[in-house]
Amino acid sequence: MRAVPVPRRARVVPRQIYSFLEGAKLGWAGPAGELAIKLSDWHGKAFLTDAGYFAGAVDMENRITDPSFDLYNQAFALLGFAQIAAAPPERRASAAAQALNLLNFLFENYRHSEAGFREAQPDKAPLCSNPHMHLFEACLAWEVISDDPVWRDLSDEIAELALTRFIDPVNGGLREFFDLDWTPMPGDKGRVMEPGHQFEWAWLLAGWGQSRNDAGALIAARRLYDIGWTYGIDESRGVAFMALNDDFTVRDPVARLWGQTEWIKAAVALARISTGAEREAYLADIPDAVHALQIYFKGVPDGLWHDKLTSEGQFLDEPAPASSLYHIVCAISELSAFAKSL
Repeated sequence: MRAVPVPRRARVVPRQIYSFLEGAKLGWAGPAGELAIKLSDWHGKAFLTDAGYFAGAVDMENRITDPSFDLYNQAFALLGFAQIAAAPPERRASAAAQALNLLNFLFENYRHSEAGFREAQPDKAPLCSNPHMHLFEACLAWEVISDDPVWRDLSDEIAELALTRFIDPVNGGLREFFDLDWTPMPGDKGRVMEPGHQFEWAWLLAGWGQSRNDAGALIAARRLYDIGWTYGIDESRGVAFMALNDDFTVRDPVARLWGQTEWIKAAVALARISTGAEREAYLADIPDAVHALQIYFKGVPDGLWHDKLTSEGQFLDEPAPASSLYHIVCAISELSAFAKSL
C-alpha cells in the first residue's frame, strides 16, 4: 500500500466525521469531537460552492477541482451534519441550519416532479437509486435528533420511491439506473443490480419498516437480502461481488470491501426483527459475512485494507480508499449493538 497525491473528494469528509464519532462510541480514545468539528468546518469552507451545494473535489491547496453537482455528495453532507448535530452540543443549532439550507437548495433546484430528486439541471438521465439510499440514511439519522417533520416526511417519500420504483415489481430486485420518469433506464444500463445495494437497502428498509410498522417494507427487505445472498455471494471466494443483471446472472465478479460490510448490516438487521427458524438463518449468515470482511484485512498493515478482489481470488495492488472506513465502522457498530442486545 502506498500513499499517492489524489484529489480530496467531498463525500469522504462526512464519512470520516461519522467514523470518528461512531468510533468514539465504540471505545476509541482519540480526539473524535475535535477532529469531527475541524473536518466539518473544512468541508464547509473548501467544498461549499457559492450556488449552495457541495462540489465534488478539491486539491491540496483547497482549490475546487470538480465543481459539478452530484446528489451523492449532498446526501453525505446531510449525513455529516447529522453526526455533528448529535455529538458536540454547541454545534447542534448550526449543523441543523446548514443541513436545512442544503435541503432547501435541493428542494428548490433538483426536486423531481413525482418524488425524489433529479441528477442534473437541466435534466439528464440516468436518475440513480444510490444517492437516494444515502439521502434515506441521512434522513433517518436526522429523525433521531430532530423534531422537524421534514426529515420524517422525506424518509417516507424515499422509502415509497424505493418500494414502488427502485424495486422491480416482478423479481423483487433493486435497480440502479432510471429514465427521467423513474422507469428503468432503457437498454443494458437499466439492468444493473448490485448485491451490496440489495443488502444496504435491506438494512435501511428493515429499520424504516419496523419504525413505521410497514409490513410491505419488511417483506421487501427480506426479498432484497435473499437476492443478495442467493445470487450475489460467490461460493468459491465466500464474498459478495459487485454486480448482477436483472435476471440475476453475474455482471461484474469483482468483489469490493464495502459489499461485505453491507452483508453484515443486513443480516444483523433482519435477525433483529425475525423469530424462529428465520432468525436462526440470519444469525447463521453473520459469521460468514464477518469472515468475508476479514479477508480484506489480511496481509496489510494495521489500519489499512484491500478493496477489490478479482474473480481469480487476487487483490488489486492499489491504495486503500479512505471512504471504506465509514462502511467498516458502521458494520462494526451494527454488529456490536446487536451482540450486546442478545
